[in-house]
Amino acid sequence: MPKSTWNGLKRGLRAALRLAARPVRSTSGGAGGLAIQAFRGCASSSEALVVGRVFRQPGRPMRPGTRSGRDAIDLVRRIVRRGVGGAVVRAAFAGAETLAEADRDGYFRVRLRLDRPLISDRAWHSMRLELVGPTAPVAESHVFVAPPTAEYVVISDIDDTVIETGVSNKLVMMWRLFVAGVESRIAFPGVAAFYRALYHGGGAEPTENPIVYVSRGPWSIYDILDRFFRLHRIPIGPVVFLREWGMTLQRPLPPPAREHKIELIRLMLDVYRDLPVILIGDSGQRDPEIYARIVHEHPDRVRVIYIRHVAAAGDERRQAIAALAAEVARTGAEMLLADDSFTMALHAAERGLISNAALREVLREKVVADPPG
Repeated sequence: MPKSTWNGLKRGLRAALRLAARPVRSTSGGAGGLAIQAFRGCASSSEALVVGRVFRQPGRPMRPGTRSGRDAIDLVRRIVRRGVGGAVVRAAFAGAETLAEADRDGYFRVRLRLDRPLISDRAWHSMRLELVGPTAPVAESHVFVAPPTAEYVVISDIDDTVIETGVSNKLVMMWRLFVAGVESRIAFPGVAAFYRALYHGGGAEPTENPIVYVSRGPWSIYDILDRFFRLHRIPIGPVVFLREWGMTLQRPLPPPAREHKIELIRLMLDVYRDLPVILIGDSGQRDPEIYARIVHEHPDRVRVIYIRHVAAAGDERRQAIAALAAEVARTGAEMLLADDSFTMALHAAERGLISNAALREVLREKVVADPPG
């Protein structure tokens, strides 16, 4: 193996190790015992939603002199830590408080109704989380609050919608999730600029529309997604809707997703009950069918559905989605099956969902992705 390749591999492994150890390092440093890991949350003017986890982990037995040594120990601590089922967390946000109980894997969901409308000139706020009990570790969640100028909320799938993971091929998906690393998780051409355009909306003055991402992946990849989104300048938003796979020796495979996505979309429709919704997914899984169900349940809430066509899905899948699009059209909403982000962006600009200036930014990425000649 050439020396340059070997050095690059070592750098990549060190970076992956540091990223994998970050959740332990950021929650309680070298200390052991109970800790709270808080993920980013979202809020309307009347309600906030945050997910987190309570767990117990061992302390760092020593302090190695090298950063890689500390990261290796922290990774082991992450592997052996365990969620604390039944733990109770007190959440405080914008003058309101509530309690949330952790499930058997230690995950809890805070849904907090606000005492008065929250109106602010900044998007991100802090929620304080404190474990109820004799030891009271504290954590903080960063919560995105939709401004009064928000035009809609975007609810987007991740795998094969934002990131080219080959989700319809399970072996490819597992390889890219857990082996290949962040940089290899390729963002589709134009997707970053398109999502930035949606974030700022179609009005004369840019706003900050909430963007919420939904994935069937486990919470353990949260930090990988966070780094990936930052690396590609994709609006981060609250990546609040992963799920716990709960794999053990008795349950070596992740449980089926079933109603995971549709339940979370219904929840977001309730949290953002005053905003219309844009749904984005792909044709490789069941996104078109799930989104069509949402339209039938809430015919007045969905502005448009964008479905990225996965080549492996084939022509038969195209025909099935065309039939679903015809059903959706009868409700007054739209479902667009598109081969790329540029087609979606053109449609969004025609409907006034993004500005013409933002559309030009998206199309510039098309020139880079597909240069003339």
